Amino acid sequence: MDKPEPTHPAWPASNAKKSGAVTWRCKSCHGWDYAGADGAYGKGSYQTGIIGVRAWAGKNAADIHKILMNETHGFTHEMIPKDAMLRIAAFVSGGQIDVSKYINADKSVNGDPQRGKSVFQNVCAACHGFDGRALNWGDDADPGFIGTEAQGNPWEVLHKIRSGHPGVEMPALMAFRVQDAVDILSYTQTLPAK
Repeated sequence: MDKPEPTHPAWPASNAKKSGAVTWRCKSCHGWDYAGADGAYGKGSYQTGIIGVRAWAGKNAADIHKILMNETHGFTHEMIPKDAMLRIAAFVSGGQIDVSKYINADKSVNGDPQRGKSVFQNVCAACHGFDGRALNWGDDADPGFIGTEAQGNPWEVLHKIRSGHPGVEMPALMAFRVQDAVDILSYTQTLPAK
């Protein structure tokens, strides 16, 4: 789908740092930790004052689907196909976790990096490389390796370990125990950032 060009109508005017397509992303308002204003995005360039989705864990996915399509969110099945929207609703209902149990405010992770290393080297290194530098989302001057990302935004990396990354061949490891994903994240924080 083409990215929306205008800023989302519900994006708060108090945050002029962001505009356009990024304002339509769930994480932009609700955070990678799903806690919104009460989490990592309670300050910084994504500060919106918008609540998270943690309160919707365990709620009816059909009700969540209706909220995604309400006036505030403004999503349609032309923007997000119905089957994809139903998967988002199912994630909010049954897939999210309380990330604060695993990632601390100082970005440290409550995981076992040695255990995470064994999983990373056997599963993740096929694409990311054994040192985590096979893929670079940045450039030579300002690299964006898995270590860079894990140290800078561990909430995003944990979400992507568990849920995959849309549009690329990043698999979702949701079938793994949450602690496995946390251990992987803990190990990736030890990988080179440059």
